[in-house]
Amino acid sequence: MPDDDHGLAAFGSRGFHVLGGRPRGEAFVGFGFQARWAGELGAGLAGPEQRACQDGVGADSLGGEALAQLAGGAAALRGERPQLVRLSVRGLGMANQVELHGWENSRVRTLRYVVADVFTDTPLAGNPVAVFTDARELEPEEMQRLAREMNLSESVFVLPAEADGHARIRIFTPGVELPFAGHPTLGTAFVLGQPMQLVEIRLETGMGVVPVVLEREGARIVFGRMAQPLPSWEPFGEPEALLAALGVERSELPIELYDNGARHVYVALGSEGEVAALRPDFGALSDLPAVLGTNCFTGSRARWKTRMFAPAGGVAEDPATGSAAGPLAVHLARHGRIGFGEEIEISQGAEIGRPSTLYARADGSAEQLERVEVGGSAVTVARGEFRLP
Repeated sequence: MPDDDHGLAAFGSRGFHVLGGRPRGEAFVGFGFQARWAGELGAGLAGPEQRACQDGVGADSLGGEALAQLAGGAAALRGERPQLVRLSVRGLGMANQVELHGWENSRVRTLRYVVADVFTDTPLAGNPVAVFTDARELEPEEMQRLAREMNLSESVFVLPAEADGHARIRIFTPGVELPFAGHPTLGTAFVLGQPMQLVEIRLETGMGVVPVVLEREGARIVFGRMAQPLPSWEPFGEPEALLAALGVERSELPIELYDNGARHVYVALGSEGEVAALRPDFGALSDLPAVLGTNCFTGSRARWKTRMFAPAGGVAEDPATGSAAGPLAVHLARHGRIGFGEEIEISQGAEIGRPSTLYARADGSAEQLERVEVGGSAVTVARGEFRLP
């Protein structure tokens, strides 16, 4: 089995099962491991299995005491009392010794996360998202503070399902919570979908359940395609102020506001050079009414280039914006630049050194929009944990 899934799928071979919507204290995602191989795992804790635990989507994740919390867990799995560790901090100017009980200290919460680069198959490109795989112990204000600490475009917090999804997610920028966003949803589908071995994973968002179809090469997920919430649209109320903030004179298409849980306004420019040369007034953009993202785009037929600015949400420029890609396809189809049902390829993020590729399609007609799909790749690049009181 490939090792680039960080071992999340390895547990699945031991008997994976999903226990969505279970009470607190029971496993939400579990793997049905039995005592006879717990000793094997404790004796080895090497390679893929260990990393699966570390990601927090492994054995007993999202419920009970995660096996992954047992750093040096061999002793604990054999029923032995782990040794007390003493750390001298005199070198830091502190005279006392700190006693580290690790997992014995019930006042310390271990919050594990995985970072995935989304809308790319190349590490350190695309749009990164942090996925906290078990957020049941967090209050919303703590989620917001963690998102601010991560300082990525968005961070995701995974919770047990409440409806007919496999999991519920909450999405935060460094400044605000969003009912829906594209690259966090797709990134979470990659992170959770690897061990679950599902063809489709259903994620509950503030805009309803978003299904994501996952394509694999062998055991590795290589592409995902989500059916986004259908957007509404209306003329943007302050087009002159928007153009002035962008430093451009006109838009090639009507300036319209789309809302699919994230509110995006669209400005069509004449060339890729104009899009690349943009130097917006971020203060003026922040003062515009109730808009998450300002999207400036150009292109023709199947290939388009876009930049998205969201200073009011704490993100000056976004490397890849899945929630804007779907409405862009709708916007282009409504104004005759593409046909409904035609897929477009969108390039974004080059100006900030994070090139990204998104695919979008709008089905139906201008009178009756039926379906909006956005797809792309993602790659896991990091994992870590916070230890908080």
